Amino acid sequence: MPTRRAALATLAAATLPRSAQAAALRIATVDWSVLETLLALGAVPVAAPELLQFREVAVEPEMPGTVTDLGLRGTVNFELLLLSRPELIYSSSFYASSEPRLLRIAPVERFSIYAPGRPPFEPAAAMMRSVGARLGIVGVAERYLAETEAEFALLRERLKPHAGRPVIPINLGDARHFRVFGADSMFGEVLKRLGLANAWTDDTSYSATAPVGLEALARVPDAWIALIPPVPPGALEVLGASAFWNALPNLREGRLLRLGSINPYGGLPAARRFARLLTEALLAAEPGRG
Repeated sequence: MPTRRAALATLAAATLPRSAQAAALRIATVDWSVLETLLALGAVPVAAPELLQFREVAVEPEMPGTVTDLGLRGTVNFELLLLSRPELIYSSSFYASSEPRLLRIAPVERFSIYAPGRPPFEPAAAMMRSVGARLGIVGVAERYLAETEAEFALLRERLKPHAGRPVIPINLGDARHFRVFGADSMFGEVLKRLGLANAWTDDTSYSATAPVGLEALARVPDAWIALIPPVPPGALEVLGASAFWNALPNLREGRLLRLGSINPYGGLPAARRFARLLTEALLAAEPGRG
């Protein structure tokens, strides 16, 4: 039979706003796209992986210092996760093999944003809605989604002078190879939503293809090259002395855009960051056309 104190506690919990109840739920995640989403919604998890690298690669949303670092994403520290006492663990299809061990700690909800041949923007939006519904913060999620659409509409309007321009988003692997992001990447989806064209039209596997030799850039001479960190140490110095690199029309005509770091397998926060940084870089490169 429940005690009077327990009954009062139950009643108090029932009368809390739904967002306050969500804040009381201890959530952990092993996936960065979910981590971005949780932080964007103000639902700070108790634990997540590779937080130092997240701050360097994803950059935003800001990571609070209260989150426990679970170590590498592929091999999380299950002991630390257990000690974090999560009541719910968010995962993704990238970490399906870890699910049996995760289930020993807490219930698991898995999302699938990235899949071959499927643009990830709508699945990322669906994930945000699902998280909002699960945590009782539907209004917060819908507001973020509306702000995302509004920001894309504004950036697309600013980029009208560049409409249809080809852009090739890449990471440098070394001074001779790169990774390129196709139509089924978040970067490719953002280009489409901004009214730009992805210069890379070949198939990709799970959003990207690597390694690709630098000579492939000769196939897209009219494209703007959007260079996304990380950049290997010394790679730009080697390229600066490369006759081939400097002979590329893209380089000769000043169509190299060096962007800030962005999580290439992120959720809507990563999409918005890429859209904003790319727009700023394009307009700065051709101020008279912005």
